[in-house]
Amino acid sequence: MKAMLSTAPGGPETLELTELPDPTPDKGQVTVRVHAAGVNFPDTLIIRDLYQFKPERPFAPGGEIAGEVLAVGDGVTGFSVGDRVLGMTGHGGFATHLNVEAERLAKIPETMPYDDASCLTLTYGTSYHALKDRAELQPGEKLLILGAAGGVGTAAIELGKAMGATVIAAVSSQDKADFCKELGADEVIIYDRDLDKDGQKAFSDQIKKVSGGGVDVVYDAVGGAYAEPAVRALNWKGRFLVVGFPAGIPKIPLNLTLLKGCQIVGVFWGAHTKIEPDLHEQNVKDLFAMHAEGKIKPRISATLPLEKAGEALQLFMDRKVLGKVVLTTE
Repeated sequence: MKAMLSTAPGGPETLELTELPDPTPDKGQVTVRVHAAGVNFPDTLIIRDLYQFKPERPFAPGGEIAGEVLAVGDGVTGFSVGDRVLGMTGHGGFATHLNVEAERLAKIPETMPYDDASCLTLTYGTSYHALKDRAELQPGEKLLILGAAGGVGTAAIELGKAMGATVIAAVSSQDKADFCKELGADEVIIYDRDLDKDGQKAFSDQIKKVSGGGVDVVYDAVGGAYAEPAVRALNWKGRFLVVGFPAGIPKIPLNLTLLKGCQIVGVFWGAHTKIEPDLHEQNVKDLFAMHAEGKIKPRISATLPLEKAGEALQLFMDRKVLGKVVLTTE
């Protein structure tokens, strides 16, 4: 087997293509022949030791995969050799073969391509959990998505529309705005890359103008200076979803929550899948159904071979990703 390994903390250029022995499953594990691996922003953090979890080196990044079952370990039920599966691995996915705990796998429909499956669960799972379980988004509500052209952002656009919301996509460039309109966003806002105090006020005013007075839910996958103006544009009893902060961890004046009767709600999808497995399982079934109905489909803007994993990660660090990026091992 081959894997792109992180042997020391560093950027994408530090990953090394390495030959390793083919794995065999331990008790409770399934060996998967990986056909496709989704690439995500957390992969850029984990190789620099900046993520919540720090695997022992050497390790391969890659938190979601899709492939075929090659072998089943003792004690595993529900999976057989030849099954088509997706897996949430945390790390290890940038490889041709991988042992995965059975509870981290799900069978995928025969009609679902491996590349779609490899980038469905983390982004759509995060966004569906955020909008359905944490924000309780209702039909007719107004949803603002910060960082709307990225993986979780594009998923939030499609899911927001499927749930009956008016979707406002906020992005940093015209090409990203055009991309979001193609996905179905009702309105788009282009924000400056660097916001000073005047820029923050202008951004908040722009949100209110485009939305007709304010929004009911903010999906914040950016953080930094963009968070406070979005909170200021919330309607009464609005919900602000904390999804990620590649622009930095924001500092929000808590008096705003009092004045608006609003909620600041954390979205930690990884913990949710472990603490609420039954709810997570139902959400995955919902996503499979929406994919089959054509309501959602991962927008894959770049497909690269495994050995170019570093280039894929650099796209994220340069903020050049539209939708999803996938590695293939064929």
